Amino acid sequence: MSTRSLSLHSASIAETHAIAAVVAELSRPGDIIVLAGEMGAGKTAFAQGFGTAIGVTDRVTSPTFTLVHSYPIESGPRAGKVTLHHADLYRLERTGEVADLALRELAEFSGIVLVEWGDVVDMFGEHLVVHLDSEIPDDLDADADADTTADPDDDSDVLALDGARHIEIDAVGAGWAGRWARLMSGLEPFEC
Repeated sequence: MSTRSLSLHSASIAETHAIAAVVAELSRPGDIIVLAGEMGAGKTAFAQGFGTAIGVTDRVTSPTFTLVHSYPIESGPRAGKVTLHHADLYRLERTGEVADLALRELAEFSGIVLVEWGDVVDMFGEHLVVHLDSEIPDDLDADADADTTADPDDDSDVLALDGARHIEIDAVGAGWAGRWARLMSGLEPFEC
């Protein structure tokens, strides 16, 4: 399978949402988008930006315990025609459990599927991978280690980060080939 790749920088949660919006604009029914990265890397934040951009009016939340949340698209040109399915594979231990979720089938029936922790299995065929890594500035990390008198309830350092991320987007297979140039163009302001 062919692979195309983009390397992006997001300086904030708002920019992560903007990147997700570009991907959402170019997504179509049948797409599976794998969201990868460590705990707290911004997978759900990306899903929230994607959902808002595609026309989901409900709040997108992590499906860690329910495994899959389905959101009808209620606004915009896809309203009533497409459903966004948001899955989280973190708690699953076997490939059979993933297969039981029928994510490919959800995509085939006018769905777009976002899969958090989807990189733990290799069963999606053509798909897009969005890998998010949080970026903690070296000076902030050093300051946190050096300051032993810090107030444990003071989260100003975390708020100051505002979700800076390194984001890699990879297309696996030919499914995004016809959209890749538009994806690159839309994401150009965020390229590393």
